Amino acid sequence: MNGPSYLVGLIGSGIGPSLSPALHEREADRQGVRYLYRLIDIATLGVPPERVGDLVRAARDVGYDGLNVTHPCKQAVLPHLDALAPQARALGAVNTIVFDDGAAVGHNTDVTGFGAAFARGLPDAPRDRVVLLGAGGAGAAVAHALLGLGAGRLTVVDALPARAAGLAAALNGHFGDGRAAAADRDALPRLLRGADGLVHATPTGMAGHPGLPLPAALLDRRLWVAEVVYRPLETELLRAARARGCATLDGGGMAAVQAAEAFRLITRCEPDTARMLADLAELAGGAEPALDQAPPGARGAPRV
Repeated sequence: MNGPSYLVGLIGSGIGPSLSPALHEREADRQGVRYLYRLIDIATLGVPPERVGDLVRAARDVGYDGLNVTHPCKQAVLPHLDALAPQARALGAVNTIVFDDGAAVGHNTDVTGFGAAFARGLPDAPRDRVVLLGAGGAGAAVAHALLGLGAGRLTVVDALPARAAGLAAALNGHFGDGRAAAADRDALPRLLRGADGLVHATPTGMAGHPGLPLPAALLDRRLWVAEVVYRPLETELLRAARARGCATLDGGGMAAVQAAEAFRLITRCEPDTARMLADLAELAGGAEPALDQAPPGARGAPRV
């Protein structure tokens, strides 16, 4: 390959099963780009999330072109960046860092990823009242995507009530008063009885964090259930939801689209998003998703 070369990494905890290296490197190979993607696992390194800034500086100093950032560092990394793209600033979370003339610039491609996946997989799902479980970096991205897609009222539930309240307040400031509210986990039974859908955005269900994020008995067939976790592609939550007759959306579409947007930001090359969706399906062992119904932005310029 005689084209440009890129050194890229993923910072997070328990990221050994991540498909990001394969997604990025496969697309680079097809475009004739030299692309080396490395995992920087803070659990393996014994580095707490509060020291993510040290890893960002080290990556910049040794010549990395960009980084992806995942749980639990999407919010902890903010103080260590030189600039934030508008979307990342609005969310208060970063999942992609581009090193531009020595400056570390934070972006967020999760909003585009979830929005495209939802519009494709649950295009006719009612969304007057939606419950979001998880107010971290992924949850913030999902919240912005849902309200941008016209969700009427979003209730945020998190193990840390103050974090849920903070996200709800930020959403109301961005989208208008009354669009979001925070609630305690004890309120989940009542909330789900009156909801159209549930989005799960915590690490529960990941390969390293198995289990259900809520009792399966709370899943009524009236609900649609969307998942952010994509490894495994079919989480325990999705299996339980399908068994109870719920329409479901796995996390694969979000993962592939956000990876395509991150690839574009880092390389300035135009990715083939549909091709990367097929890669994700093959790598994760699921059915190939189509992107025919993706909203503007899924194939065009990233919404950052």
